[in-house]
Amino acid sequence: MSQEPTRPLARGPLLAALPGAVVLAVLIVLGAILPAEFNRDPLGVGKLSGLSRLWAPDEKTVDPKAGGVARAREYDIPFRTDVVEIPLGDFMAGADKSELEYKVRMPRDATLTYSWEVVGTTEPRDFHFDQHGHTTPKPGEAMTVATYKQGYGLKQSGALTAPFDGIQGWQFSNSSEKPVVVKLRLAGFYTLIPSGQPGNEAGIVANVPAAEARP
Repeated sequence: MSQEPTRPLARGPLLAALPGAVVLAVLIVLGAILPAEFNRDPLGVGKLSGLSRLWAPDEKTVDPKAGGVARAREYDIPFRTDVVEIPLGDFMAGADKSELEYKVRMPRDATLTYSWEVVGTTEPRDFHFDQHGHTTPKPGEAMTVATYKQGYGLKQSGALTAPFDGIQGWQFSNSSEKPVVVKLRLAGFYTLIPSGQPGNEAGIVANVPAAEARP
């Protein structure tokens, strides 16, 4: 039994259907494939339909106060930056010239970023630093002290979040045979300590050349 050959579609209806098919394909790409696969939603359909969420990775919520520490804070004091050049004499100049303490005042939980380097010697063992902080109690009150890092070296960079209201900084000691300059860069939420007060007994002046920084 013979079968009649399949009759091809007439050219006219085929051409008439082609533009509609092209438009439908474009709409599928713009409204479904792009939002779901590439996070692009030119028609806004992906957002309305929820298809754009198919592209997004799984989310895991983290408690910003986990461990009792707030990861984002606001402060009452303004943000500031300073450059402090601290000249220190050589070892033979005596302790009052070759070492000193320099600190800034910080409220509890305030953050300070810092970077310092020593110019004048290339031997790390020639320079000692003691990074610490403490409160400034009234007479008869106990002092709270925190030591962060002690060691020898010619540079240090990092950040510090103050554990209490008080002063935070360094004791710098030069034991080399040459005078040096400590170039300290600070940024964060702190205030400078006036000359002669605890933390700046040496009277260091910030934001001036080393030759003018120490009386």
